[in-house]
Amino acid sequence: MVHKIGIIMNGVTGRMGTNQHLMRSIKPIMEQGGIKLPSGDVIEVDAVLVGRSEAKLAALSRASGVKKYTTDLDSVMSDPAYQVYFDAQVTGRRAAAVKKAIEAGKHVYCEKPTGTTTEEALELYALATQAGVKNGVVQDKLWLPGLLKVKRLIESGFFGEILSVRGEFGYWVFEGHSIPAQRPSWNYRKEDDGGIIVDMLCHWRYVLDNLFGEVKAVSCLGATHIKERIDEAGKPYACTADDACYATFELDGGVIAHFNSSWTVRVRRDDLLTLQIDGTKGSAVAGLRECYIQHYGNTPKPVWNPDIKQPIDFYEGWSLVPEQEAFDNAFKVQWELFLKHIVLDTPFPWNLKAGAKGVQLAEKGLESWEKRAWVNVEAL
Repeated sequence: MVHKIGIIMNGVTGRMGTNQHLMRSIKPIMEQGGIKLPSGDVIEVDAVLVGRSEAKLAALSRASGVKKYTTDLDSVMSDPAYQVYFDAQVTGRRAAAVKKAIEAGKHVYCEKPTGTTTEEALELYALATQAGVKNGVVQDKLWLPGLLKVKRLIESGFFGEILSVRGEFGYWVFEGHSIPAQRPSWNYRKEDDGGIIVDMLCHWRYVLDNLFGEVKAVSCLGATHIKERIDEAGKPYACTADDACYATFELDGGVIAHFNSSWTVRVRRDDLLTLQIDGTKGSAVAGLRECYIQHYGNTPKPVWNPDIKQPIDFYEGWSLVPEQEAFDNAFKVQWELFLKHIVLDTPFPWNLKAGAKGVQLAEKGLESWEKRAWVNVEAL
């Protein structure tokens, strides 16, 4: 049996919508003949691209092979052939469009942040629950190969008692004065819902909650290190949003986590994101794809002596975790899980409530920065 799922893909002309969701998720699902289920059934995808620029949509249609596109969202919202609404617009436009989709009886899958406030994000979850529509939020980093390897290590008891998690994320985003910027200008304007705290604390919430323990409190310091950048039209603009964030989290169970997130840092580490997890029996350092481990038994015993050259090669005692399973694109994996959730009603805990938790942590981070104090993160 073939289960045909129509998907409205709104905001797909943006960077994430184009690259991760259309070209690396929906297009490959269509090219592989859909999603094959254990029963032998198949989920086939029929997508329609939605945006404000017909020229951009036409170009995307040619590149992706998705034939249908429109600038009229209402026309596809009322079409029963499309059961799923996907939103990858800028944050400020998301809530209104998701509400409209829920009212139209569509299942909802969307990017994060799911709202500009926790109250708004929770309202979307309440409305979806009341309407009985299935809902999900993109939490892609859970399916990165490096983090999946960490999950397997946790499941095997490798770490013993986990003590701490340290995350380093970011890279240098060029200001645009000489070399063009590689991120959109709205990211650096608070009035356009920009800022790295709002962007990245939503990610760190689901990573911490799902792998290491529920976040109970946060201490956060933000900064706007670069004061002026050049926009897409070549004009200078004042940066009003934070471009760096230094946050410490207390987790349920006693684990302490600290994440540095920055668009003003030059990378000298294994990847754009690295996590170090230290436990009583062993440690791991994971990037997006690779993971290195050091067990208690081959942990070196350094002695502090700054007067001699360091005799220990601290990289030498780490082992690369081998590839023990096949890894697909993280966004595509979650898309397939959500589509199976619609057809088979399989569990999908990464819903609009989980999305609201991410918005809540971003708000608490901003509150902590403003107060220069620890802030508790209450259960939603």
